[in-house]
Amino acid sequence: MRLSQMLFVTLREDPAEAEIPSHKLLLRAGYIRRIASGVYGYLPLMWRVLQKVSQIVREEMNATGAQEVLLPALQPSELWKESGRWDTYTQAEGIMFAFTDRQKREVSLGPTHEEVITAIARDMIRSYRQLPMHLYQIQTKFRDEIRPRFGLMRGREFIMKDGYSFHTSEESLKETYRDMDRAYRNMFTRTGLKFRPVDADSGAIGGSGSQEFMVLAEAGEDEILFTEDEQYSANTEKAVSLPMDAVPSSFTTFETLDTPNTPTIGTLAALLKCSPTQIVKNVLYQAVYDTGLTVLVLVSIRGDQDVNEVKLTNELVRVAPQFGASTLLALTVPDAEAQKKWAAKPLPLGYISPGLEDDYIVSSKSVHPKFLRLLDQTAAELTNFVTGSNESGFHTVGGNWGAEFPKPERIVDVRKARPGDRAVHDPSQELKSARGIEVGHIFQLGTKYSTRMGATYTNEQGEEKPFVMGCYGVGVSRLAQAAVEQNHDKDGIIWPVAIAPYHAIVVIPNISDATQVSTAETLYADLNAAGVETLLDDRDERAGVKFKDAELVGIPYRVVTGRSLKDGKVEVVQRASKASQDIPIEDVVTTLKQWVTDALQ
Repeated sequence: MRLSQMLFVTLREDPAEAEIPSHKLLLRAGYIRRIASGVYGYLPLMWRVLQKVSQIVREEMNATGAQEVLLPALQPSELWKESGRWDTYTQAEGIMFAFTDRQKREVSLGPTHEEVITAIARDMIRSYRQLPMHLYQIQTKFRDEIRPRFGLMRGREFIMKDGYSFHTSEESLKETYRDMDRAYRNMFTRTGLKFRPVDADSGAIGGSGSQEFMVLAEAGEDEILFTEDEQYSANTEKAVSLPMDAVPSSFTTFETLDTPNTPTIGTLAALLKCSPTQIVKNVLYQAVYDTGLTVLVLVSIRGDQDVNEVKLTNELVRVAPQFGASTLLALTVPDAEAQKKWAAKPLPLGYISPGLEDDYIVSSKSVHPKFLRLLDQTAAELTNFVTGSNESGFHTVGGNWGAEFPKPERIVDVRKARPGDRAVHDPSQELKSARGIEVGHIFQLGTKYSTRMGATYTNEQGEEKPFVMGCYGVGVSRLAQAAVEQNHDKDGIIWPVAIAPYHAIVVIPNISDATQVSTAETLYADLNAAGVETLLDDRDERAGVKFKDAELVGIPYRVVTGRSLKDGKVEVVQRASKASQDIPIEDVVTTLKQWVTDALQ
């Protein structure tokens, strides 16, 4: 392709809308253009990158025996109501583009396709003889993000590979899950990216277990905790660890102390000259279920720890049936305005005790009359602890479960693991932290969707059984930007060879020089003929502009038909290292072809 004929415009300044390097560079280098909030057009160079990423994904999926399909983006609400996720996606998470068509039917633009594929399997897979079955697609997804940001990292429209497998048993599912683990590692290795597989929370997709694949980058939205022995790594949403040991309490008798101006753990520990590990803090949450019922949740946790709201959400979903519900729509820390709707009297915020009386809750059909009391494991074994008194300006010391305070029946793990904690598998290992960008996620769904949607097959005994399912996703467009976030310098993008839009760019410094032009034309034709995908910068621009654009765009190898021509050579520059060398014209094609071949191995 000739740059003079390409839709190609670069920017010298960073766009105001862009926050992270990869977003800035993709806009500046003419790869993408913003159409609306969270919606981007993929321009010629970017489309080539996306095609290469897609092809790698497709090859690795096909190698496992998966079959490619294409499913509709427009989905009827009935399927989502069958699975019980319509309210979750339209209200709780609120990320579904849902609307009513001209026949007054509720429809949506698909954020994911579990319901659609399960309906197809329900209609077409009848017997165990057809299983296992694995189908995948590469398609545009739509999610109404509250705050679209970072370009293709968190957009409202994006390209994704999603695959779904159907099985007769958990053992068969786990075999495919292992196949996907290997396939995903192959995919991301082939793209030339540094990545880390981590344990993950299944979120709204659900299932018994899942694993994310994170591209390591400082601007990553996710924090990863890992051990140096490489035996453990997890997203902080899912991570478990051993906290530091609690310091034995110095208080031996139960009493209430005057503790003015101590609404935080830090101020309280300083005043009482005690360790935060001796304190039980009590955090109040407001949960709203799909039945419309509000439940007030009181979480008691050790003072030096924080609540992991993802773990808490999962716990509240687990207990939903006891409130006649199935889905959690919202979880918030109730502010003063929210408290007015259910509080019978002002709450002693900052001084709440584990024994906060239920009479703080006003009698109402829409509000559960009792606090749901959860006790985190870190606080469950504390003795003679410090905690609130339910009176502003006062705390109690020397408290014990089963004596001064009833011990909550539900003991849970809702603490947030953090760097410096000890690893569960080996307490001598300390958790380290890194930032990552999620580019892949694989799930063991089990029978969640097949049971709810009545998707069954007939087993060898003639019995109707629900499919055991798996789900496997790759963010194709996100991966492309993640590659830029991981591979750039002050001058621009540094594409890995495998997903670069072109392998090489031939630059003509002076298009008025016939020798430069003819040599460039010949190299351009010969390189492409040899399988080295090559651009030709034949624009009527200054040499400096062309060199800057080549670095900004990030093509791996730059060939310059400049001053070295008098010696029968051209300058070849490697974008990643900026190493430059003069190579005889007759050796350029074989040299670059070998470099590309080596890079792709």
